[in-house]
Amino acid sequence: MSVYLDNHATTPLDPRVLDAMLPYLREEFGNPSSKTHPFGWRAQEAVETARAHVAALIGAEAREIVFTSGATEANNLAILGAAAKAPKDRDRLVTQATEHHAVLDPTHELEKNGFGRTVLATDREGRVSVDALRAALDERTLLVSIMAANNEIGAVQPLAEIGAACREVGALFHTDAAQAVGRLALDVHASNIDLLSLSAHKFHGPKGVGALFVRRRGTRVRLAPSAFGGGQEGGLRPGTLNVPGIVGVGEAARVARLDLASDTARIGALRDRLRDQVRLAVPDVVVNGPRDPAHKLAGNLSLSFPAVDGSALLVALTDIAASAGSACTAGNSEPSSVLSAIGVPADLAVSTLRLGLGRFTTAADVDYAARRISETVARLRAQRAGHRSARRDTRRDAGHGARHGAG
Repeated sequence: MSVYLDNHATTPLDPRVLDAMLPYLREEFGNPSSKTHPFGWRAQEAVETARAHVAALIGAEAREIVFTSGATEANNLAILGAAAKAPKDRDRLVTQATEHHAVLDPTHELEKNGFGRTVLATDREGRVSVDALRAALDERTLLVSIMAANNEIGAVQPLAEIGAACREVGALFHTDAAQAVGRLALDVHASNIDLLSLSAHKFHGPKGVGALFVRRRGTRVRLAPSAFGGGQEGGLRPGTLNVPGIVGVGEAARVARLDLASDTARIGALRDRLRDQVRLAVPDVVVNGPRDPAHKLAGNLSLSFPAVDGSALLVALTDIAASAGSACTAGNSEPSSVLSAIGVPADLAVSTLRLGLGRFTTAADVDYAARRISETVARLRAQRAGHRSARRDTRRDAGHGARHGAG
């Protein structure tokens, strides 16, 4: 049996999404920029239908959706694009320590080029304090970038309160919602979000396509383009559109909107079942992230196992697709920056397993994974205890031999 529990890294393509995409990989191959024949017209119609589906999922208008290659590009377009259009009296940025590097790195680049940057700490559950945010804001703040939900510990941020605080000082509010879209109910206008990034492959769409919401209702957000050479996507993201991918993200958004409530309830129950089974077998396991289910993604489970090497655990669990943390930093031997930011000790951070449940996770998957994880933790601990005992015996024998030789 092989069980996939790495849905924070990527999700399997929903068959309904594949069915929607296939015609645009075959007979409907037109370029939506071709305005003089039906092939181009049909492609353009498909793009606009997808745009409407994505907008509906987040409470936006279709004209506010800009298609990108994914959330990383959308984050960079939002942050760097806003900075390039910043008034002279707006030169400060605010973000948080547990952000994805697709936000931390572009804000750091801007800091090197003269922008002020404040990186807020979070509490031990990974949530930002709105009071601390307000204290960091002033009339010079251009942009606040706080992710909607964390990719490692599932912490959901108080978006509406953050948006209200930003409005009070006239700062733009950007959120990296890659983990939240399709998993949480979002309304960009109710939460005063100005810019929102998403990626299709995080909610059962194809890889290589995403979108950026750019507010146009009310006070219009102005961004500098990411590149030049065409007028596509309002001039913000020029180049021939990836029609099959865009159709895919649109269909994934349509399906997510229909299934959101039922998916969330079912996945949350399975997550709790997995957590409880592991806890029963491994009582000292540490569950990272928020305790309140309302503040945590339904499918997220971050578990730290004292006295267990996390790398050895992952290697031993060849039949369980899981990770130690963000897929974008896989292979890094350093403790997770997210876990470090919420105060998890280094020895525990490197003993952590990130499990992500999704739409296609079953009860059988959960039961199998719980058993395998528990058995493997017990075996690795037994091996570690055996190695320690052997080292003690070796040192004792060495000491005895030295005393015997001296006599």
